[in-house]
Parts: sequence; structure tokens; C-alpha cells
Amino acid sequence: MVISAPLCHGVLPFSAVAKDSSACSRNRRPVLAAGCRSGPVAAASTDAAPVADAARVARRRCECFDLHQQTVPFAESWARQKSIVKRRKGLVDSDEDHADTLIALQHPPVYTLGTGSSEEFLRFDVQDSPYEIHRVDRGGEVTYHGPGQLVMYPIINLRYHELDLHWYLRSLEDVIIRALHSTFSIKASTVKGLTGVWVGDQKLAAIGIHCSRYIVYHGLALNVTTDLAPFERIIPCGIKDRRVGSIKGILQKNSSGRELNDAELMDIAYESLIKEFSEIFQLSLEPSTDLYLQPR
Repeated sequence: MVISAPLCHGVLPFSAVAKDSSACSRNRRPVLAAGCRSGPVAAASTDAAPVADAARVARRRCECFDLHQQTVPFAESWARQKSIVKRRKGLVDSDEDHADTLIALQHPPVYTLGTGSSEEFLRFDVQDSPYEIHRVDRGGEVTYHGPGQLVMYPIINLRYHELDLHWYLRSLEDVIIRALHSTFSIKASTVKGLTGVWVGDQKLAAIGIHCSRYIVYHGLALNVTTDLAPFERIIPCGIKDRRVGSIKGILQKNSSGRELNDAELMDIAYESLIKEFSEIFQLSLEPSTDLYLQPR
């Protein structure tokens, strides 16, 4: 089973054999097919509920690559994600996939497009792009990543959580909404029919995922201190009637333009996000000692 879901909007397919389909709707709740094997923290059952119940008793491990103050080239992080996913898929049938993964970092300026993204949402000639362009296997339309944007790539085996892509997308949104409220007193919300997190008509966070054999990857991008100018060269997520915003922009507006320290804001945002992430997904985060993923 291979499913992509967006940084943007659309309708998730219900078929368990769907391939490279993208989108997401709040009005329909597709549940991924059960019948998969359970794992080391779950009862020997094919139902999703016992797996989730067992996970609440003993928190599942999650290796954490903390590079949130580093800028890592997109191609390197994408290669690392694929390597981890390949390894984890090989452990599924033997019930040896004992830990999830979280990668946190920033990227140098780059535009990314999902599997079915249209170039009509680019406001420049693709042959003369101001930044690198990468097409990857997530759902959704074009978006921008750059310094000051906190990117988190969870690689999660849904067998140990909920076999439901809508639950996963909504959970990622909740992580961001809770972090913004608890740490910055920013009241954020979701928008019916769209994926992501908003403050008024400003989109602060985009979400895009891909699911294969119940392992989801790609993730979320939260604008913390991001220079928003590169978003003007695209129609972010193909949404024409809304703006993009940042935590720093909102805080400065509420503090009469007082200057804020970018590095401190990034640290605070990161600590808040991983706290809410570990709580919502009931994971025990463990710093990784793997030196393969290194910033340049």
C-alpha cells in the first residue's frame, strides 16, 4: 500500500491498493486496512486498538536526530529518510521495528514539489529557478523550505499507533497548535478542507506525508523566523487566497516591533514541538548517536 497526503488539500483515497494518491479531507475518515502483524509492545492481534492500548502502557522508543540549529541540504536529508524507511520496512515482517524516528533540521533555500504537483503554481521558469527544485513522493503542491523554518521529519510505523492517515495528519496539526499556544500564546487553528496550521488567513505550518506499508514519512514545516519573500515566487500549496506567516512576524506585531533573537526562538520552538510530539504520540525520545546524517 502506497499513499501520499498533502502539504495542501484534496481527498484521500479509500482503496487499500491506492498508489501515489494525494490529498486530504476533514469530512471523511479513511482507516487503513487492518490485518497487519503487531509488534513488540502490542498484543498478538490484527486490530488497531490493542496495538494503540499497548503503546500507551509502555511508550515506544523514538530515535531523535537533533539538527534544529543546522541547515542540511534537502537532497542529503531526503536520502537519509529513504535509507531509514528502507531499513524499517525490512524489519516489519519479523516484528523487529522497535523504534520510530524523528529528524529535526533546517534547509538551505529550496522548493519542493509533490508527486503530482503542477508547475502552474511556480511564478518563474523552472529552467531558471532562483533556488534548487526537488520533486519527491509526498502529496501536495509546491512549497518552500529555508533557514528559519523548523522542519521535522517523523518516520512512524502506524501499526503501533492508529492505522488511520487522517488521525495522523490531525495529530501532527495538534502538535503544532498545542506548541504555539502553550509556548507563544498564539491561538492557531485548522481550516476545513485544508491541511496545515493557520493563524487567521496566515499559514504558519505545512504538512505533507507519504505512507508505504503503514510507515509514514516526510512531515511538517513550521515557519519560525523564516524570510517569507521566497514564498512570493510560488503559490504555496496551490492556495491562492491565503498568506504565509511566521511565529516571529506574529510576535513582533504583538510586541510593537520589538526585535527578537532568531536562535532563541528556534530553540524554544523546537523544545516545545518535541514535547508535544512525544506526548501526543506517546513516544520516548532518545538522542541518536548515528553520525551518518551530518550538516554541512
